[in-house]
Amino acid sequence: MRVNILLCDTFPGRLPDFIPNYESLFFDLFDSVGLNADYRICQTWQGELPPEINRDELYLVPGSLDSAYDDKPWIVALLKWIECAYNRGARMMGVCFGHQVIARALGGEVRKYDGGFGAGVRASRVVDEAMKRYFPHQQMQLLYSHHDQVITLPQGAELCATSNFCKNESFRIGHQVITFQGHPEFTVAYSRHLLTNCSEDIDEEVRIAALESLDRMTPQGPAAARFALNQLNEI
Repeated sequence: MRVNILLCDTFPGRLPDFIPNYESLFFDLFDSVGLNADYRICQTWQGELPPEINRDELYLVPGSLDSAYDDKPWIVALLKWIECAYNRGARMMGVCFGHQVIARALGGEVRKYDGGFGAGVRASRVVDEAMKRYFPHQQMQLLYSHHDQVITLPQGAELCATSNFCKNESFRIGHQVITFQGHPEFTVAYSRHLLTNCSEDIDEEVRIAALESLDRMTPQGPAAARFALNQLNEI
């Protein structure tokens, strides 16, 4: 099956030598859970969007250094595309910025969080019954790097996971849309690289705590991917 990655950033200067490009993190993640896929990469940050919408394909909106509440031309075009794709029955998965921009496109609210920057590994409480089968302790641990949050979910969305730091950690709309504030595709090595080399805007206390979480907690990105792909009827 085909996975369309609507690339919203290439993160120049932020990728270590051991990561050839951002999308390769998703290739590795999906390979690890047994998804047999071919990929089409759209340079959405440059205005490129999938030329057609196919209900047999998966559309993935990943991370970005931009904010989902900005009105840059490419973000406005993406918002319109998401709304159109949703109305046509397209299956979508969102990660971090993708989680936020999908929420905004479908009527939710996104804004910068007053409580600070989220980084490192964070645990959230799983509240979705289907999701609990993938997280037997009813707790999901993912890697994070964000300041913005989804404040209000779109109408008809169901909360999947929540935490004290981020109320809306994950949501889904039936078997059509699933999103995560965290990064299932991130690795501990990549997060450590970001916290060590690309954290000028993060408070030192937050950075140190995030680095400590990498040694103390195990991220569960593959479990999140299995849940998402199963609910979207891909595996």
